[in-house]
Amino acid sequence: MPDLSLVTIMFLVFIVTQRLGELFHSRSNTKILRAKETLECGQSFYPYLLSLQLMWLLGLLLAGHIAEVNLNWLGCFFVLQVFHFWIIIQLGERWTIRLFIFDEPTVKTGLLKYSRHPNHMLRVAETFVAPMVLGLWQLAIIFTALYALLLVLRANEGKKVLALSS
Repeated sequence: MPDLSLVTIMFLVFIVTQRLGELFHSRSNTKILRAKETLECGQSFYPYLLSLQLMWLLGLLLAGHIAEVNLNWLGCFFVLQVFHFWIIIQLGERWTIRLFIFDEPTVKTGLLKYSRHPNHMLRVAETFVAPMVLGLWQLAIIFTALYALLLVLRANEGKKVLALSS
């Protein structure tokens, strides 16, 4: 059995590295989409999404660095990561933290065949499960509720823009 404090540190390093990598990947895709003059909407939500993610990460680091890892929740988290990376690969250059409206047909393969916003659902699940890995249920509940609310508001902004553009 591995030292759980080492597993805790590895888990936290993974999350921070993953989020930073996604930020750079999103920035790269955003440049591509803007160069194609793809319609961006919901820009006002972007600073809130980043701030909320930063506070969530800080909460994980500050409260979780001394926590023991729950291996059941850790397994659940890594199952979510399989779906997470699958969605990123499926969306290709369309995957970004920002919200863009496309003239082209919507991707309808894989998870996107079953859900309009699988990335949003996955992020909400990750926001809950990651703190649970470290037994931080208060952090899980508070940030999951805030993140879900913010994503619903942002999705509604996208719906409004789509309705106006059709």
